[in-house]
Amino acid sequence: MTPAQARRADRHLAAADPVLAAVIRQTTLSPLSPAAEPYRALLRAVLAQQLSKQAADTIERRLLALFPDGDPEPRRLLALPPAALRAAGLSQRKVAYVTGLAEQALAGTLARGVLEPLDDAAVIARLTALHGIGRWTAEMLLMFCLQRPDVFPADDVGIERALERLYPLPPRGPARRAAMRALAEPWRPWRSRACRHLWAWRRNQPL
Repeated sequence: MTPAQARRADRHLAAADPVLAAVIRQTTLSPLSPAAEPYRALLRAVLAQQLSKQAADTIERRLLALFPDGDPEPRRLLALPPAALRAAGLSQRKVAYVTGLAEQALAGTLARGVLEPLDDAAVIARLTALHGIGRWTAEMLLMFCLQRPDVFPADDVGIERALERLYPLPPRGPARRAAMRALAEPWRPWRSRACRHLWAWRRNQPL
């Protein structure tokens, strides 16, 4: 997203939602980092599943330290014994997930050139067919790796916590998710940036 696009997105969001306008006034977003390869982005997202950012950062540092140049290239990762991955802090389940990702990367199914031509729904369908990749992980890849502008991860806990502080929401469950999605409708086509403002407002980042 260029600076001009960011300004246009913020103007649209502020005009569409006065509550979000107040959030935007209180937050400053840095430009997104250069996009990582999908394999690396998914690896990071899997490590972050059900963990705080701090815990995920610690495990990622330990994992990268297993490689001389800090590059968990798929062949190298697959050459590691599972015990080494467990010692870095990965659960047995996540060991299976990351080795599966490495195998998919070697097969070419996670290449940027394969994923970028697909629309958001197709990317989600392709990724969630992989072992250990749920919708949230696929949405994080869309937002931070492919940098798609209109993703709304309704299952993200940080987004839910922000919205429940800002808007009246039903009790937890399907009705709450439906209400969250309805709140986000006026934010189209910039829902990804709206979510980044909400994470920043809560001083919380998903990855």
